[in-house]
Formats: sequence, structure tokens, C-alpha cells
Amino acid sequence: MLYYLFDYLEQQFQFPGASLFGFLTFRAAIAIILSLLISTIFGKRIISFLQRQQVGETIRDLGLEGQVEKAGTPTMGGIIIILATLIPVLLLAKLENIYIILLIVTTIWMGTIGFIDDYIKKFKNNKEGLKGRFKVLGQVGLGIIVGATMYFHDDVTVKEKLPQEQQNVLLAENPNISPSKLFEEEAKSTKTTIPFLKGNEFDYADLITWMSPGLSKYAWIIFILASIFIITAVSNGANLTDGIDGLAAGTSAIIVFTLGVFAWVSGNIIFSDYLDIMYIPRVEEITIYIAAFVGALIGFLWYNAYPAQVFMGDTGSLTIGGIIAVIAIAVRKEWLIPVLCGIFLAENLSVVMQVSYFKYTRKKYGEGKRIFKMSPLHHHYQKTGYHESKIVTRFWIVGILLAIISIVTLKIR
Repeated sequence: MLYYLFDYLEQQFQFPGASLFGFLTFRAAIAIILSLLISTIFGKRIISFLQRQQVGETIRDLGLEGQVEKAGTPTMGGIIIILATLIPVLLLAKLENIYIILLIVTTIWMGTIGFIDDYIKKFKNNKEGLKGRFKVLGQVGLGIIVGATMYFHDDVTVKEKLPQEQQNVLLAENPNISPSKLFEEEAKSTKTTIPFLKGNEFDYADLITWMSPGLSKYAWIIFILASIFIITAVSNGANLTDGIDGLAAGTSAIIVFTLGVFAWVSGNIIFSDYLDIMYIPRVEEITIYIAAFVGALIGFLWYNAYPAQVFMGDTGSLTIGGIIAVIAIAVRKEWLIPVLCGIFLAENLSVVMQVSYFKYTRKKYGEGKRIFKMSPLHHHYQKTGYHESKIVTRFWIVGILLAIISIVTLKIR
């Protein structure tokens, strides 16, 4: 809203300083500062409100060190993250931008699912919370919305570089040619990026057009199914990672910051030309959302770092996972998720491996055996004897390493 106000003041009155709001970097800086202030200053008030409502965490005795002391700690703190993200976005972003609209819908949608789950746990005295099938149904619903919007909306386009021969001709005629002249016109596309490969663009339509070129009109089905899978997997991964103080928030902040780099370069035609990557018009506006989201996550750590004064609950973890997935899809880097979100992947796999191996050995030998001392993975390290703050710090370090590897994929193919 402030963006439109200052744009009006600049256009009508040349108001001093109003033109600053036209710069993406300035609005992103203001967004991260504002979200940090909201999450730290108002976060305390929200925590106090949750305490008055007796929204405390119920702890199951899993034999983990320091577990009993966490009983009664306020949960549903994801509300802090959601508010600290949405308020700066509503103030500073271009609200007609389709990517911003998608992310706002994602935040509210997944936040609502998580809130209902936490509400049932705390106020209906049902430790299971929202039944799993309803969570999955919500994730599938969001995947359909995101996939259909990305495929059918007119503002979701890409600009690919012209064939190299044509570029060479244009450069020979004018060595100082604008980078924008080296790209084709905007077009709808189901192409995405596959990391580490030379020709790193992959078209979802290829999954069915090998049978018959005429099937390309059904590529939207493949794209939507891929969106559903990615959103479901990442949101569940973030949910499983939220198990010890500061782990999910810190890891997610690293992931989201990295996606911000991808959004910045993919939405800038000069960087897209230099890095020889797909140019995605209008996607750079996501940088504002990402700045606010990173600020909210870091601000939340003020209260969530060990020893935690508040837990995010499913209100926060499901929302975080959904947002990360949608940003990755928007910047066409969704198949980089196994690397960038390696922590989430490891947590997911540890649970799948543990449960599968237990069932297999119980069926074969009559007694279930375990691969890990406990799953998800961070609990295995707790059982091994590591303090949770050390586990979190080391997971962050691994997350930073994975983020660097992900950024390097812009040039290594």
C-alpha cells in the first residue's frame, strides 16, 4: 500500500524521496527491517497472549534430555511469522503481481491448515490434531491452485535466449546491444531448471509428448501433479524438521535467502543474460516477500532459539514449507529442492526408512528393528548424547553448505 501511495506522490507532486519506493532493493531492505521489528517487538505480546490462553505444548515422554522442561511452552507461534511476513508485504509489494498473490494465498491457506491442527490439539484435547488425510487434502488443494495459476495465468511467462547463431549475428552488428534484444518474446512455458546439467532446461511436456506431440495440450496435468508433489513433500519436510529449538526457523531462513538470490537474478534481464539462465518477467517482486519472510524467521528465532520461549507449531511449520515450495516453483528451481532443502529431505527420509525397516523386520523376523535410535534424524542425535543447541548449529552449517552448492549451480553445469 505504501508503494502505491509513494508512487502517487512521485507521479503527482514529485515528493522528495518518494522515488525510492520504485527501487526493489530499497523496498526489500525496508521489508526485512519492518518484519524483524514486528516479530521481535510484537512477538513478545503474542507469546504473552498465548500464555494467557494456556496454549502450551503437551510433551510426550520420549526419553529425550531436557524434554520435560519444555512442557507448557506456548505453541502456535507461527502466527508471529505469518503476521511479520504479511504486514510488510501488504505495505511494500506490488499487490497486483501474480507471484505475490500466490504467496499471500499460500501463507493464509497453509497457515489456516496448521492453525486448525494446533487448535484441535490444544482446545479439543486431541493429541493427534487434524487428521492426516485432511492435511494432505489441503496440500493437494494448494498444489492445484498454484499449478493451475502458474500454467494458465497470462502474467506467468518466461523469456528464453535466442539461438546462439542468432545472438552472434546481433552482436556482430552491434557489440553494445541491449541484453534484452538477445532474448525471445515472452511466452507461456512448462520449462524448468535441472541443476548440474549442460542443457539444464527441462520441459514437463516432454514427459508425455514422446508418445505423441499432440499430447502437449495436456502438459498442464503433469505440471499440476508436480506442483502437488513438491508442495506436499516440502511442507511435510518442514513439519518434521520442527522438533528442537531453532532448527526449522534457522534452516528455513537459509533456504529462503538462497531462493531470494534465484528470484533476484531470474527477474533481472542483465543477470539472466550474464548467467545464461531463463529470464522470468515480474518474478523479481518475490524479493520483497522473501525479504519480509527472512526477517520474520530471524525475528522469530529471538524467542525460539534455545531455550525456546515459544514453538511455531504446525501453524508455522506447514506454512514455511508451503511458502518455500511455491517460491521454488515460481523461480523454476523446484528440482533443486533435494539439494537446497537437504535438511528437510534427510528428516523425511529418516522417518520413511525407520518406519519401513521396522515393518519389514517385524514381518520377516517377528521383531521390529530400527536403523536410527529415533526419528526424525535430529532426535537420533539427541539420543546419541548431543545437546540440541549443538545439533541445531551443525544442521545450520550443513544448510549453509547446501545453499552455497545451490547458488553455484547457476554456473556449474
